[in-house]
Amino acid sequence: MRVAVVGAGWAGLSAAVHATRAGHQVALLEAAHEAGGRARGLTLRDANGRALRVDNGQHILIGAYRETLALLECIGVDTRQALLRQPLSLGFADGSGLQTPHWHPSLTKLATLAGIVTAPGWSLSDKWSLLRTLHRWQASGFRCAADTSVLQLCGALSPRVMQTLMDPLCVAALNTPAAEASAQVFLRVLQDALFGGPGAADLLLPRTDLDQLLVQPALQWLRQQGADLRLGTRVLGVHWKRGWRVRHQSASHGAEYVCDAVLWATSSTVAARQLPSGGDHVPADTRQAIQTWAEQCNQLQHESIATVYVQAGADARLTQPMLALHCDAQSPAQFVFDRGQLGGTPGLLAFVVSASRVPRETLRVQVLRQAALQLAPMLGATALQHLQTVVEKRATFACTPGLQRPPMEIAPGLLACGDYVAGPYPATLEGAVRSGLAAALALKNTGNQHAHR
Repeated sequence: MRVAVVGAGWAGLSAAVHATRAGHQVALLEAAHEAGGRARGLTLRDANGRALRVDNGQHILIGAYRETLALLECIGVDTRQALLRQPLSLGFADGSGLQTPHWHPSLTKLATLAGIVTAPGWSLSDKWSLLRTLHRWQASGFRCAADTSVLQLCGALSPRVMQTLMDPLCVAALNTPAAEASAQVFLRVLQDALFGGPGAADLLLPRTDLDQLLVQPALQWLRQQGADLRLGTRVLGVHWKRGWRVRHQSASHGAEYVCDAVLWATSSTVAARQLPSGGDHVPADTRQAIQTWAEQCNQLQHESIATVYVQAGADARLTQPMLALHCDAQSPAQFVFDRGQLGGTPGLLAFVVSASRVPRETLRVQVLRQAALQLAPMLGATALQHLQTVVEKRATFACTPGLQRPPMEIAPGLLACGDYVAGPYPATLEGAVRSGLAAALALKNTGNQHAHR
């Protein structure tokens, strides 16, 4: 079939690759001149004018992200070189927090247990509360009532375990505070990580920017397979007339792309605005289906993610490539990444503020103060220099209890893919990749529908 993929973020790239692998003729249309969406590389400059390659948001993967790892391997990325694999660790600068030992991947469960038992700063009561709670979750099949929040789910945990483990895990996985986050989605991520097989709980930290990790390899692979790549092409809407017609406008001209199916992979906000614009060309029942779907998109609430890039001295080095940070109203960052240990500029630090809700300038001041207080022994005598604060205002949807996410199928031959589409995962790279895969696989049913028209 002729397939149009609208949007070249991670969901769109996944959809395009999997549809191409299935033998379809794919056109990938993206409004921006660069692909990657909300997980892409960007360039900033230090005080001396030197270009530094970073990301629009610091991302991590875990070993349980099977489809993301499979996609990377498919497009020729050596994941052993591109990703730094380390055991699940949420260590803090003061040495506290969960520190899982470096054991063989086949011993993941035992290593996690050892990390809990030996966790510095935790009392026996703290450790027992976590072990007992994990056992109860496993016995329940990692299921709970749909309206349960993560805070309610963790009611039996000690305050120390909640503050130094579950709160950071929740905000890292769901980008939603524990009091507002869906316990059922949180349990699904924990289940896949803790019981997903050898190495599933490992942290995978990109050793390069996200463009080089997935975006450019995916585009190169698609070109080699003969896909039609149209970056800088703004899609205006779709309508049906003896096939789906994607109305678009490039720098040189406007046109229509006629195809058998459309995989819509933009953000939910863009999709809700553009898809209902088909007008009278779309049959009434299809138009109503699109409108209903768009209304579900409009009901989603969103959370932002801020990444504050700070340059310390070239000799500054964190004890680990990624550290958790003690955070409160005046210390907003939950994690810090040492880009120098991940193939980047020595001394370049990326502070992540998930579910950020304060102004950009306030973030800058608070993060610099937080860094000076919590990381002082590692940073040396060089003054910290703020380089840039990158804020993705609609980075993720708010993953709240009982949330009804829009379905994948919008209308026959019109499918949505994106991390916000109904599925078991929150707004993560894995959620986006899985959604693109699911939409590409669903094209078989679309072909059957065309055959019976």
